[in-house]
Amino acid sequence: MYHLTALVTCLVIPMYFFFSFQVSRARTTYGVKAPAISGNPDFERVFRVQMNTLEWMPIFLPALWLFAIYISDAIAAALGVVWIVGRILYMTGYAKAANKRGPGFGIQATAAIILWVGATGAILWRLVHP
Repeated sequence: MYHLTALVTCLVIPMYFFFSFQVSRARTTYGVKAPAISGNPDFERVFRVQMNTLEWMPIFLPALWLFAIYISDAIAAALGVVWIVGRILYMTGYAKAANKRGPGFGIQATAAIILWVGATGAILWRLVHP
């Protein structure tokens, strides 16, 4: 069973809802009416946090689960928590200024890459060593 990975997956969902709520709130604050996605730089940064997170989820989630299946539920979950922390740091940094998004982006990207490389390596290992 992959209870820890499942829990991390469940934690990603409210995080993404929160980012979506932040966009809705920013629309009101900065007067950017739907369907517009530009017009105020402060709004645009909040919007990009949500969209960048959405762009990374199809990379992160399969890598998370494949790592859990082929290597370790606990390690996958720990890396998943690191990814979430990275996304939150990305959000807080980017909301302040575009040039402050780097550390959070780097943390989440590193976690996702480790998950992907680990899963890919483990799958290849099992194919070569049945």
